[in-house]
Amino acid sequence: MAIVESGREAYGWSRPVQRRKDRIGPDAMRGSGEIASEAEVRHGLSVTLPRLWRYGFVLSRQRDWADDLVQQTCLRALERHGQFQPGSRIDHWLFAILNSVWLNEVRARRVRFGQGTVEAETSLEVDGARETEAKVLAGQVMRLVGDLPEAQRAAVFLAYVEGLTYREVAAVLDVPVGTVMSRLAAARAKLADRMSDGAAK
Repeated sequence: MAIVESGREAYGWSRPVQRRKDRIGPDAMRGSGEIASEAEVRHGLSVTLPRLWRYGFVLSRQRDWADDLVQQTCLRALERHGQFQPGSRIDHWLFAILNSVWLNEVRARRVRFGQGTVEAETSLEVDGARETEAKVLAGQVMRLVGDLPEAQRAAVFLAYVEGLTYREVAAVLDVPVGTVMSRLAAARAKLADRMSDGAAK
């Protein structure tokens, strides 16, 4: 379908995604009691689609599966457009939907990748360098991230490519902030080892 093809065409790791404030509609600051229309959600999907496809590919590592994930995400978002609150981040809402679709698919297929976590306290030691690491990781690490466990791939993509905060990543993945920190710390350790091995060769 055209909506999926446009997401595919925008795929690529060489250009880190610039974080945007994807709030939909001209009246984004309306009262919190209002709900989004289907047209508003469609607009949000059109803006966020390339990033959704890329996230789907990070999770699944298969283009066809990424297509399916995005398609199901679009359908679910349109069916549940009334659940989105205008003025909030539609990209975060859509990422959360895609993540839920992915988890359901994984459970259905009885496929799970390792959680790959370390103690959350370990990540606190390197958290001060997060901004610098993010710039490096966005350009270099994505070539290696495909070999990480699924949970780490998702956290790395959302934090270092999409630029979400730990709390925002936790909200998308529906896990505690400490779990996000743990996964990122484990991913950093693995990626550092692999980059060191590559530099030594």
